[in-house]
Amino acid sequence: MVHILGPRDEALRYVEEQFPSVSIHVRGNELTIVGPPAEAPNIKRLFEEVAALAERGTPVTPASLAQLVAMLREQTVTSPSDVLTHNILTSRGRTIRPKTANQKDYVDAIDANTVIFGIGPAGTGKTYLAMAKAVQALQHKDVSRIILTRPAVEAGERLGFLPGTLNDKIDPYLRPLYDALHDMIDPESIPRLMAAGTIEVAPLAYMRGRTLNDAFIILDEAQNTTPEQMKMFLTRLGFGSKMVVTGDVTQVDLPSGTSSGLRIVQEILDGIEDVSFSVLDATDVVRHRLVSDIVDAYGRWDDRQRAKAERARQHSDRQRRSAGAERSPASKLEP
Repeated sequence: MVHILGPRDEALRYVEEQFPSVSIHVRGNELTIVGPPAEAPNIKRLFEEVAALAERGTPVTPASLAQLVAMLREQTVTSPSDVLTHNILTSRGRTIRPKTANQKDYVDAIDANTVIFGIGPAGTGKTYLAMAKAVQALQHKDVSRIILTRPAVEAGERLGFLPGTLNDKIDPYLRPLYDALHDMIDPESIPRLMAAGTIEVAPLAYMRGRTLNDAFIILDEAQNTTPEQMKMFLTRLGFGSKMVVTGDVTQVDLPSGTSSGLRIVQEILDGIEDVSFSVLDATDVVRHRLVSDIVDAYGRWDDRQRAKAERARQHSDRQRRSAGAERSPASKLEP
C-alpha cells in the first residue's frame, strides 16, 4: 500500500485532484472508492495498474501517474502497466521505455518488421525510441553497426552561408542524433565506436551507391526527402539490416512546389509485407506538458487556416459565376 499511494500519499492526492467527484478512503491495506458509476470503475482499474507497476518494481511517480490516467481516459486496449514496464534499454542509471500505447505499438512494430515508418509531431519519441532499439540491437549483436542519417535541409537557412568545412556545415543538422546517442552510450566510447565504423552519422547524400548489410539504419527528418531521395534510401537495404524512417509531415522544409517523399511513401508501399507504418499524435508527446498543448494549438490554427482558405475560394467562385451571369445576355447594338 505504501508503494501504491506514493511518498506522503502523493499518488492518492493526485488521483483525488484528477477525479474530484470520487472519494477515496484508506484504512490499513484496504482502499475504498465511492463515486459515480461511470468514474469509480476507472479509479479501481487505475489503482490496479498502479499496483502492477509497484509489483514489477517500477517507481510510481507523478509523471507515471499522469501517463496512466491519460491511457485510461483514452480507453486503450493495451494495459498501461505493460506499456510502462516495457524496458528497452538501461544506460547510466536511466531506463528507456515507451510511455504511451502508441509508442509501445511503434516499438513492437520495430521488433516485428524490417522497414518501419514512425510518423508524428515533435516530442512523440519517434527518433529517440528508434535510437534506443538500435543501441539494443547492437548490444545484443543482432547487427554489427548503427547508421544514422538525415537530409541536410534547413528551415530558413542555407548551408553555404554557414562557416567552416563541409563537416562543420552539416554538423548542426546531425546534432540531434548525437544528443540521443549521448543519452544511451557512454560519451567517452562514442568517438571510438565512430572511428571503428560501428556507429556512423552522415547526411543522406552520403548513402547513394551503398548497400547497407548487417546494420540498423535510421533516417530522421524524412519529411525533408524528395520522392527520389526516399526511393534511393529505401533501396540501400541489405541483408540482415533493419530500417526505421521517422518524420513529421506537418514540418516540411523543402522548397515550395517540391513533394515530400514521406507524404507519398505510404500510398506507394501500402500492403507490402514486412513494411509497417506507425502513426503517433499529440497524445503521445512526452516532452514538457506545454509541447503537447503547442502541437494541439498549431493543429487547430492549421484547421482554421484551411477553412478560411476554403471559404475564400468558395466566395471567389460565387463572384466569378455572378459576373459571368451578368455578361451572358447578348447586348443590343445601337443603330
